Amino acid sequence: MRRAISKPMSDDIKKGYKRWEKEKLSPTVAMRPLRKESFKTTSEIELKTLYTPLDLGDGDYLDELGFPGEYPFARGIYPTMYRGRLWTMRQYAGYGSATETNARFRYLLSQGQTGLSVAFDLPTQMGYDSDHPRAEGEVGRVGVAVSTIDDMEELFADLDLSRVSTSMTINSTAPILLAMYVALARRRGIDPKNLSGTVQNDILKEYFARGTYIFPPKPSMHLAIDLIGYTTDNLPRWHPISISGYHIREAGATAVQELAFTLADGIAYVQEAIRIGLTVDDFAPRISFFFCAHNNLLEEVAKFRAARLLWARIIKERFGAKNPQSMQLRFHTQTAGCALTGQQPQNNVVRVAIQAMAAVLGGTQSLHTNSRDEALSLPSEESVRIALRTQQIIAEESGLAEVVDPLGGSYCVEALTEDICRRVEEYLKRIDDLGGAVLAVERDFFQQEIADSAYRYQKEVEAGVRVVVGVNEYQIEEEVPLKVLRVDEALEKERAERLAEFRRRRGSVERYLSALKERARDDGAMMEFLVEGVELGATVGEICSALGEVYGRYESSASI
Repeated sequence: MRRAISKPMSDDIKKGYKRWEKEKLSPTVAMRPLRKESFKTTSEIELKTLYTPLDLGDGDYLDELGFPGEYPFARGIYPTMYRGRLWTMRQYAGYGSATETNARFRYLLSQGQTGLSVAFDLPTQMGYDSDHPRAEGEVGRVGVAVSTIDDMEELFADLDLSRVSTSMTINSTAPILLAMYVALARRRGIDPKNLSGTVQNDILKEYFARGTYIFPPKPSMHLAIDLIGYTTDNLPRWHPISISGYHIREAGATAVQELAFTLADGIAYVQEAIRIGLTVDDFAPRISFFFCAHNNLLEEVAKFRAARLLWARIIKERFGAKNPQSMQLRFHTQTAGCALTGQQPQNNVVRVAIQAMAAVLGGTQSLHTNSRDEALSLPSEESVRIALRTQQIIAEESGLAEVVDPLGGSYCVEALTEDICRRVEEYLKRIDDLGGAVLAVERDFFQQEIADSAYRYQKEVEAGVRVVVGVNEYQIEEEVPLKVLRVDEALEKERAERLAEFRRRRGSVERYLSALKERARDDGAMMEFLVEGVELGATVGEICSALGEVYGRYESSASI
């Protein structure tokens, strides 16, 4: 927020503040010392005791903040925000078989969820079929197992793809999973132009924050950008990339690092898309982002507002976008998995509520709320219902959805927003000096910055400087365990048998896989060819194995 006070008023506030410090604050502190020596956010931003208009900058309000729905969109990307339409309540779900996950989808939709969000198991994320030796022990554990188009058919059984919005958290194999979704729509007679949703497709952060990469950065970027080009031409309602700060934060980054590294990745994708001939205003309106909502509510709200402001400037000033929709940062939020505790898991309900309120106060477009038991296991049906009800109570009972940007004008939030913007811009300058996000990955810049932050945070917890309720303070001797969800151990055998039957039924795909390798060698367009491949019956593992023969498999020198 920009200062909108006259110099005489400013002088009056300065005098009044000094008087207040002398007559009220200092005597009170002398009699009753503060709880700790310093008060800081998770990004090490020093918090003042009190904020006033003096803590705001001197720029022009209209140029620096403006109004909701107008550049630079700091106060929201739509004029009415939740007064017109609530955020999409999109609970992340997926475990076991496609049939089990489909049942969870339908349950959540029956309870008021308004969009689907698919979690895939590690073998699917890493490009292995469920019967591959490296998939042993991981099939269906942290998400749903999908190897074939038939699995995709079961996953979305009895769901109208033309009416439901689907988000898929998948990166290395994103082009293959989207190809299956498109092929499934065709199988059902649905025009792919009517499909709506998001595929994460953010490969860069995998190299420094998450680790589910397959191929080296260069061919991986080729696949990611090819997907963006394909959806621009063929899936006008689809978001082809969800640039993820969430996993960066979960790896140990601060709020400032989360935003800075996410925007740096976004810059890299836009630069590469333009380099291959795409026009920024053709694809930028469908770019989306994915952020974490952590416990420090004020810092998180400021982070979201800073994200919109900075991205609008980057797209307009750096890339010359003309379409205002290109400048609008749309984002999904997930509450912080790393903030959940196995100790006293019922406390997680409160943590999630605070984090969800931060996302709503910050203007998110869709939201996933974590379940109370996720530090222990996959969430139970009762727990996901409580998580969804948390969103619904905020939407319907809290009043937070009644006003656009309700914390706009808060001296503290506005000052934090400015401070975060400044710190993020400093990071972006350092990354530019390194040659951009791809080279920063190769030089382990992100990895080291995150490792240092994670180490500092853990040391603070261990020293008791940072209190985590139930972990280093307010412990109890016993906690009644929640009923936890377990994946049936027979699933792997069943999946292997089904895959064998699928391969017998579909016939040989060797000719297709040979052609796929040739196309990869020529750096050709891949998406439509992948759609044809999964329609023929090629599996996730077979396609990744073929591409791996051309691209190679990436081995990182850094630990994540």
